[in-house]
Amino acid sequence: MSHNTFGHLFRVTTWGESHGPAIGCVVDGCPPLIPLTEADIQPLLDLRKPGGSRFVTQRQEADQVRILSGVFDDGNGPVTTGTPISLMIENTDQRSKDYGEIARAFRPGHADYAYQAKYGVRDHRGGGRSSARETASRVAAGAVARKVLSSVLGDAIRIRAGVVQLGPHRIPDDALDFDAVYDNALFAASADVVPAWEAYLDGVRKAGSSIGAVVALEVTGVPAGWGAPLYAKLDAELASGLMSINAVKGVEIGAGFGSAELSGEDNADEMRIGDDGQPVFLSNKAGGVLGGISTGQPITARVAFKPTSSILTLRQTINRDGAEVDLRTKGRHDPCVALRGVPVVEAMAAIVLADAMLRHRAQMG
Repeated sequence: MSHNTFGHLFRVTTWGESHGPAIGCVVDGCPPLIPLTEADIQPLLDLRKPGGSRFVTQRQEADQVRILSGVFDDGNGPVTTGTPISLMIENTDQRSKDYGEIARAFRPGHADYAYQAKYGVRDHRGGGRSSARETASRVAAGAVARKVLSSVLGDAIRIRAGVVQLGPHRIPDDALDFDAVYDNALFAASADVVPAWEAYLDGVRKAGSSIGAVVALEVTGVPAGWGAPLYAKLDAELASGLMSINAVKGVEIGAGFGSAELSGEDNADEMRIGDDGQPVFLSNKAGGVLGGISTGQPITARVAFKPTSSILTLRQTINRDGAEVDLRTKGRHDPCVALRGVPVVEAMAAIVLADAMLRHRAQMG
């Protein structure tokens, strides 16, 4: 299997399977002399890890990260050395027996058939490489990316995401509150919707079903100039990174598909000069990127997650013998995979932006 690496100068390679002994990643291209310890990474992993509430899978994983290489303490504290940083997270709560019934049957909505068709072999235990378990490695790498970004931009850069739609229930754009996201079990970008959303998702969970959701992303503090006009458009690479997340089926930047309903007058982000003599945009339909290059405005995106494919309702499928069968997926699964997808969205944004920053510096000095 190829294509396990993302990025250009800041490169992340993930490895491992859902039910293997461990998962992890190698981060290559991190500049030297950046303070980095496991304590910088663990809090972000704790946000993503399973078992945190009744609304996520009850698989109990500590997701304890270990730094195996690329960091050295010269007496003034651990810092990056500029060499590859290897990060490992052990798997400790696999239940491979839960997947015995699907060893030969293809689960509808999963990658089972596609993997078998491409490789001729698949790890049916939790989906192997296709499992969302792999995203823990991305979150660990994203923590390193955040350190790279803050080494240049300090506290100016903020990367925040939150659930803004759960099934048919939406939070109005003018009611978004990213500060509320990690204070509720649903990662909702508004405290006001939590009681109603919890009751709704409880019903979905108790029915053994699942539901999709939309996660909004907002990045502030990115200066103008990152990205390139054609084949390294910042918004294209951000969309690519977000689309690579498990269960993501749609990404829009700024106004996105809503742009199709706007006139040229409404869509244009008009400009004036501010009191400090710097340009001021009067709107942000472009989502902080014009011509593939950051404008200095907040970078915004929305990410659509499909419903978790593992549900208890019988679904029609086939098996490797060509027989038609009915299948229900047992095991421990998220009723809404987008909830734990929030820190993953933030991590992928950090990885894309760290790479963009290093590439901008390499070209422009």
